[in-house]
Amino acid sequence: MNTTLDFDKAGGLVPAVAQDADTGEVLMLAWMNREAFEETVRTGRAVYFSRSRNKLWRKGEESGHVQEVKSIFVDCDADTVLLKVTQLGGAACHEGYKSCFFRQLDGDELKVIAERIFDPKAVYKK
Repeated sequence: MNTTLDFDKAGGLVPAVAQDADTGEVLMLAWMNREAFEETVRTGRAVYFSRSRNKLWRKGEESGHVQEVKSIFVDCDADTVLLKVTQLGGAACHEGYKSCFFRQLDGDELKVIAERIFDPKAVYKK
């Protein structure tokens, strides 16, 4: 696939923002390499590149909380991807929340502002 994404600018990776296709809520930020992007386009399921594990990360492969991709956007500099997704299972965050952005800065304190959907200890076998 010939994409116009600039994977070279950040060492082979581009940031990928996952947004709820219905509500517009930002669910998470991850990274994609060319292979992850192409598999996402081909399968309609979100695939990212895990920097900590140095391998492809098929969203939901352990938790079952997959992201069905409804549309894909590329920013003006061709170095960031926006995925509008349907989040199956209700939680995008590995800590069990709908969104990875479940904490809000209140003065000098971070406060949890969301309800946990699942217990990560019960879902992940680490």
